[in-house]
Amino acid sequence: MSGFPDRKEAEVRRVLDAPYPVVPAGLAAGAAARGDRIMRRRRALQRLGWALLVAAAAAFTVWASVTRPWTVPPSGISPPLEGW
Repeated sequence: MSGFPDRKEAEVRRVLDAPYPVVPAGLAAGAAARGDRIMRRRRALQRLGWALLVAAAAAFTVWASVTRPWTVPPSGISPPLEGW
C-alpha cells in the first residue's frame, strides 16, 4: 500500500466535502401523499383478496353440501341376478 490516496478515495472525499444539494420544498409532502395512496391501494387489494377467498370458501361449501362428492356414486351395472 502506498501512502498516496488513490483516485477513488479522493473523489469520494471531494463529494463528501461538497455542500449538500438543495431539496425541493414540496418533496416531503409529495412523498407522504404518494405513500398514503400506495397504502390505501394495498389495503383495498388485501380486502378484495380476503373477500374473494371467503366467497370461494362459501361457494365450495355450498357445492360440497349439494353434490356430496365424498359419497360413493351408484354403480352403473346392476348386480347379477341369481336364483331365477
